[in-house]
Amino acid sequence: MVRQKASVKSGELAPASLHNSFSLVHFIMSFLLKNYQKWRIECPEISADLRPSSILGLLQAGYHGVLRSRDPHGSKVLIYRIGQWDPKLFTAYDVFRVSLITSELIVKEIETQRNGVKAIFDLQGWQFAHAFQISPAVANKIAAVLTDSFPLKVRGIHLINEPLFFHPVFALIKPFLTEKIKERVYMHGNNYMQSLTEHFPVSILPQEYGGEEVSIDVLAEEWTNFIMASADYLRSISLGLQ
Repeated sequence: MVRQKASVKSGELAPASLHNSFSLVHFIMSFLLKNYQKWRIECPEISADLRPSSILGLLQAGYHGVLRSRDPHGSKVLIYRIGQWDPKLFTAYDVFRVSLITSELIVKEIETQRNGVKAIFDLQGWQFAHAFQISPAVANKIAAVLTDSFPLKVRGIHLINEPLFFHPVFALIKPFLTEKIKERVYMHGNNYMQSLTEHFPVSILPQEYGGEEVSIDVLAEEWTNFIMASADYLRSISLGLQ
């Protein structure tokens, strides 16, 4: 039942995959598709294995969820909870693979192709062990996808509960970002509920973030089930790179 709800809420799907769709939007973004394929070849540590089993522990920990409803601009809204990432068990590449897997699934949605995505990063629980995993090489690869290596437009990046010692890590990533992406990064701090609701209506936010929707744990479980149900499709993408 949970899986069915998540799949229904994921939006209208284009009839073909990311790799063979001839929709107008994909045609317009053909150069991004080429960049993405090039990036995948150059970053096999992230993209070679897109099987959900490779990041199952992160999913089961509730690291990642997707809101049931889009924002007023039609953007898909993703939530990541850094405190649910155990850096002793999963690398920064594993964590980034979660985002890549979700992106591969939602890029099939026509409305997401048109209106892009927004992400909320809850940095409560951020530790030095997390920071040590973000090397300049990792930062560069993350920035490449945020800028011009994936055919989804990043409409906003919202950071909440960010501690002071996160700022040096962001300073490492920032030079690799385009000016447009930099302008779309919002740091809300610990007292974020009012400022966050200036960007997202309370009707779509989970309860923990001042909203009226179900809890983030429920949303994470729904999306985990949806990812697991898409295992065959994701496996076919992995094989396509080999």
